[in-house]
Amino acid sequence: MELAVYNIDGSKTTKTVDLNDAIFGITPNDHAIYMDVKHHLAARRQGTHKTKERGEIKGSTKKIRRQKGTGAARVGDIKSPILRGGGVVFGPRPRDYRFKINKKVKKLARRSALSYKMKEDKLMVLEDFTMEEPRTKKYREILTNLELDGKKTLLVLPENDRIIELSSRNIPRAFVGRASQLNTYMIMHVDKLLVVESSIREIEKNLLSQ
Repeated sequence: MELAVYNIDGSKTTKTVDLNDAIFGITPNDHAIYMDVKHHLAARRQGTHKTKERGEIKGSTKKIRRQKGTGAARVGDIKSPILRGGGVVFGPRPRDYRFKINKKVKKLARRSALSYKMKEDKLMVLEDFTMEEPRTKKYREILTNLELDGKKTLLVLPENDRIIELSSRNIPRAFVGRASQLNTYMIMHVDKLLVVESSIREIEKNLLSQ
């Protein structure tokens, strides 16, 4: 399929780009998307949650009252979970939430996410451009020209461009990433996917390789 190429001034150029149907035109697999997004979010969790259990509370182990005859419930020492200040029963412990997902499922999920963006007309191809110096105002002008100011956008570059990254950093909801690091979560998270023309071949190379 063909898609028009736009300038950063918002005008449509005479060029078109041919997108591979095996990446941008497949029937999306919702379960693969779900698994890859879950995998991504799980890896971001710190897993440092912790509460003190009965054996970790400081205090006496002496039984605080006799077992029977008081009219109250039986209770052990001051560290009992039923008492205020006692240990927590089955509380959270530090753990790693990451889990394994097959590479083929990851690639299927990313192809599915890109196909969704294509079907919903939320993918735009931009002509290659550079910036001479980091300027937040200049990058905001580009978004304004494309009628995307204030929307969640992801600009996909073929390689790291520190100047463009710095220019977008102070703009809320404006993200910049490399084609080789494109993930399902970011594709589905944004309102508009801005793909630089030279990034397309990099995306195809990553998602079509075995």
